[in-house]
Order: sequence, then structure tokens, then C-alpha cells
Amino acid sequence: MTSIEDLRSKVETVLTRSRARSAALTDCVDDTDLTAQHSPLMSPLVWDLAHIGNQEELWLVRDVGGREPVRQDIDELYDAFKHSRSSRRALPLLSPDEARAYVSTVRDKVWDVLGASPLDGRRLELDGFAFGMVAQHEQQHDETMLATHQLRTGPAVLHAPQPPRARVSAAGDAIIEGGEFTMGTTLDPWALDNERPAHATYVPTFAIDVAPVTNGQYAEFIADGGYDRPELWSERGWAHRTTDGLSAPQFWERDADGSWWRRAFGVIEPVKPNQPVVHVCFFEAEAYGNWAGKRLPTEAEWEKAARFDPSTGTVRRYPWGDAEPTEMHANLGQRHLEPAEVGAYPAGASPHGVQHLIGDVWEWTSSEFGPYPGFAPFPYAEYSEVFLRGDYRVLRGGSFGTDEVACRGTFRNWDHPIRRQIFAGFRCARDV
Repeated sequence: MTSIEDLRSKVETVLTRSRARSAALTDCVDDTDLTAQHSPLMSPLVWDLAHIGNQEELWLVRDVGGREPVRQDIDELYDAFKHSRSSRRALPLLSPDEARAYVSTVRDKVWDVLGASPLDGRRLELDGFAFGMVAQHEQQHDETMLATHQLRTGPAVLHAPQPPRARVSAAGDAIIEGGEFTMGTTLDPWALDNERPAHATYVPTFAIDVAPVTNGQYAEFIADGGYDRPELWSERGWAHRTTDGLSAPQFWERDADGSWWRRAFGVIEPVKPNQPVVHVCFFEAEAYGNWAGKRLPTEAEWEKAARFDPSTGTVRRYPWGDAEPTEMHANLGQRHLEPAEVGAYPAGASPHGVQHLIGDVWEWTSSEFGPYPGFAPFPYAEYSEVFLRGDYRVLRGGSFGTDEVACRGTFRNWDHPIRRQIFAGFRCARDV
């Protein structure tokens, strides 16, 4: 059992790591870049920064701490449901210096609240849930800001070492025997409401690819006319492909001799054939699956492949076990600025030998985003409930831009099936 002091230390660690990342993503550009609208799909970076502080103030300073508001006058400005991303540039936002001062003031108060909280009692404070929720929220916005950096133009401002090369083979697929397993969680103290509750789920026998689809495999799909064959696409997918003129993953460019290049964070490099493909939408992933004679896995299939241990009949927190991720297990936390080659993380494999289920690229599934049996919104409906049963597909596993605090075998992400700016790829499955 974790002691209160160990729990406080963990909270301090995840909050400090999140803030260091937020600072790194905003300190590397000037005020013009911070306040610019780099894409109508994304907020100005300075909005994300102040929004992070506002959520922290609402939940930790005012609710958990019962303290006086720091800036109650800006609550509506930074309410994500009051203003669309494309309209936020026109709002009277805090300047970069004001935003930095605001989040710093809020964080100073949070340290006092953390020291005073029993991390017990009411559900919001039990096991430090509110602090974990806020850390996850900040890291989710950090990944969103990283996506904004990918969309901005200009020279590179972010730098990271190259990801590791392949250590083992990651070809073929793995057979997952049919049967029930426990999907979701009731016990993980920082799991969010849409991951709850744990429930028995039956999945028929299926096969799932050992690794995500690579750039090289996806280039074969393009070369075989994948974007010109409507029979491979759903009716809605083909309409989107036609209307938006899709012909390759976002940020890919072909030169005169037919070679593919990819722009990533201001750097243009040849497409690396053994890395998972990234920046493809659900419809592209679906069409590839049809071309390959396979399909996308359901969300339940993905989670069973990632968590179920057939030798014990139990589920794990991560594919490799319950231990926290390390750099040997997965490509997480913006340690690198691109996916690693498939086969680079054998220590992160599941009991079935399926690799790269955590990190590298979010993986599209065929499932729509819906509630689990017994779902109850907590602590606010706007996190999950308002999105349930909407036009969203579930993504699983996290990307190279996802922090470990916001990534586990039960974690659910979702987005519109047309979205490509997110760090999303996919792997295929098939019936057996």
C-alpha cells in the first residue's frame, strides 16, 4: 500500500514533469508564435497555457483547497466549451507574460494545497485523484501543443534524440483466443470516468498484427492505387477522401523521382520505412485494412491483446505487467519526436508477443466512443459524457507525445474520424 508521503511525492513528480514540459513547449518560441493561430483546428499556444492554469485553479485551488479564486474573471475565456478553437485567437486572452505569471501563482498555491490535503476522504481527494486528473489534463494539452508545433511553419525549435532502431522482428500477427476478459478498471485510482467500471467482455478468437502498420507498408498501399479505388473505402470515407483531396498521410510530400519525404516539426526528411505510419485519419486506416484483406480491431480486441495474460487469466495495467513504463518499454513522453522502428521495444511486448501497444502512435480502432455498462460521469460531465455516442472513434495506446501519466492499458482517447493532425496510426486485425 502506498503511504501518504509516497503519494504526495508521486503527485509532486507528475505535476513538476507536466509543468516543465508546458514551459519547454512555450518558451521555445516568441510571443508572436505563442499568440498566432497556426491552424483553425488548434488553439493559440498561449490559450492552452492559461487554460492549463485555469483548470488547475478550479479543481485544486478552489475545490480541493477551498481557497479564494486567483482570477475568477477569466473563467469564461478559458472554458473550452464556450469558445471554439478557431475563435480563441480573437478573445482578449492573457498575454504570454501574464499567462506565465498566472500559472506560476496557481502552482504555488497548489503546493500548499497538496501539503494540507489528506489525499483521502471524499472521492475527489481519495488517493490524490484530483491531482492526478490535473496532471493528466496538463499532459493532454501538452500533446495538443506538440501537435500545434507540428502544424506551425518556420524553422525547427524542438529537438530530441533519434528513437531506437529495431532490436527484434515485429512481423506477422498473433492469435488471441476467444473468451471473456475484464475490460476497463475499477481499481486504478487515477483512471478517468470513461475507463470505468471494470466489466466482463467476451471477444471471439481473432488475430492482431504484432506491430502497427509501417510507412513502408502504407507506401505499398499508395503505390497500388489505394487512394484511387473507391471499393476500398466506405461511402463516407470516399466522400471525405475526394472532398479533401487526400492522397497520402498528412505532411508527406513526393519528389520528382517518386521518393516520399515527411515534414516533422520544421525538418523535412525521407520517410523512414520501418517506422509506424502517423498522421492518418480513421478513413485512411479503414481503407488500408480493406486493401490488406484485414480490418481495424475493435476497442475490446485491442484491450484484450494489450492486457490479457492467458497464463493467469488476469489483466495487466500495461502489456508487460504492472510496472511503470521506462525507456526500455515504450516511446512516450516526447522523449523522441517521432515513432521508433517497429521491433525497438521487445521489453514492452504483451504475453501474446504483440509489440508497440503503448507509445509511438495512437491506434485507431473500429469502435465508436460509447459508455461502459454502469458508466457514471465524474467529476464533471464535460470530460467524457458530452462526447459519448457522438461522431467519434476510439484510439488506444498513446503516442511518442503522450506522457505515461496519461497512458495505460485502459486509457481511452477519441476523435472525429477525419482528424489527421493527431499522432495517430493503426494496426490491423482479422477474424479467425
